[in-house]
Amino acid sequence: MGTKKAGNQKEKTKLTQVCGLFFGSKFQIACRWALVLLFVITMPAFAQSGLPVLNMIEDGQGGTKYSLTLQLLALMTVLTLLPSLLMMTTSFVRIIIVMSLLRQALGTGQTPPNQVLVGISLFLTLFIMAPTFNTAYEEAISPYLEQQISFDDAVLKTETPFRTFMLNQTRETDIAMFAEIARHENLDSPADVPFTTLVPAFITSELKSAFAIGFLIYIPFVVIDLVVASVLMSMGMMMLSPMMISMPFKLMLFVLVDGWSLIMGSLTASFAIS
Repeated sequence: MGTKKAGNQKEKTKLTQVCGLFFGSKFQIACRWALVLLFVITMPAFAQSGLPVLNMIEDGQGGTKYSLTLQLLALMTVLTLLPSLLMMTTSFVRIIIVMSLLRQALGTGQTPPNQVLVGISLFLTLFIMAPTFNTAYEEAISPYLEQQISFDDAVLKTETPFRTFMLNQTRETDIAMFAEIARHENLDSPADVPFTTLVPAFITSELKSAFAIGFLIYIPFVVIDLVVASVLMSMGMMMLSPMMISMPFKLMLFVLVDGWSLIMGSLTASFAIS
């Protein structure tokens, strides 16, 4: 028995030494030195290439052309703001709020999970915004990549289809409210509305529409809760949770009326895409 214990102790000691080699400070220090050596070896190659940090060229007509490095820097900056742009200038806000209210009305807790709801909302957004994305690509991005238009013109032409989409979904009262706050008085046509005023007005209208749809979704499920609670009270089962009893009936009703198709079809139709 003593020999076996001594053998097990040696094996544990070897295992500890191996783990210490891979997960201890020696392994971490070796990795750091390897990264430093890799950086030192590859640095001369980058230095010899002579990549400019900032290169601005005057074209002689009052315009300015920027180097590829600066364009990549601007692109990386825009990518960090992409989630906010996705949520605040597309149909994503209305869809995700309606899906969340639907889950609460069903009383299913965290089913479907947040990842599923975000995925559904994302792909519905891509479906609804497809005409807008196609217009922006054909009229702005593709000509710019082919060097047919300047960067400034590409930005303006990209903004136009998104502006049209947001104006179609925004209430005039919301635009008037934010225009009054910003003191924009000379707004004779929708094209005169500044983009900085249109975006908050669009978000406010989307929130109103989402909560209005959520209210209509809640009504039948609230009726089921009231009926179940009344039946339980009349039977003297006051200690039994009405939510636990009503949830199967809610799920049965939602499945029988093909609820997912109704919700997604109604959400898509509410944007009146063409």
